[in-house]
This record gives sequence, C-alpha cells and structure tokens, in this order.
Amino acid sequence: MKHEIKKNLYDVNVSINSIFDYLGDELDFTEYLNNKLLRRAIEREIEIIGEAINRALKQDPDLQIENAKRIVDTRNWVIHGYDKVDDVIIWGLW
Repeated sequence: MKHEIKKNLYDVNVSINSIFDYLGDELDFTEYLNNKLLRRAIEREIEIIGEAINRALKQDPDLQIENAKRIVDTRNWVIHGYDKVDDVIIWGLW
C-alpha cells in the first residue's frame, strides 16, 4: 500500500478517535445540541474523514472501504450544505 494512502487512513483513524474523545463516555444528544463548539469540532472531523477517504480512493480506486461513497457524500454535505446540516443526522452517525 502506498505511503500516501496509509497516511490518509491514519488521518481517518485519528479523526474517528477524536470524535469519541470529544463525546466522552456519556453520549448525550442534548449536551451535543447545546454545545456549538462540540458540534463544529465533530463536523470538522467528518470533513477530514471524508476528504482523507476521497484522497485514498483517488490513489487506489480498488481500495475497499465500507460505505466510502456515503462517507464522502456526508463530508460534501457538511462542507457545501453547512446551512442545512441536521444535528440529528450527524448524531446518528455515531
């Protein structure tokens, strides 16, 4: 596997772990809704995850990543449809 692909997959892993760190052990939707900084941090990590997967797939289109299209589409939705981001959908990802 190419070094750049490994780097992208590492970035995905770091972002996923960061999201779980941000949320802590007590996942609470109300707290999520009331904490703009938390929401924005998670949205940013989703952007990183989607971009890293997109880059990895460009390097190797045969790379098997479950739900890759859905992940990249979610990234695009968060970035380009920022005014339509639905907190319920974002919360449901985790």
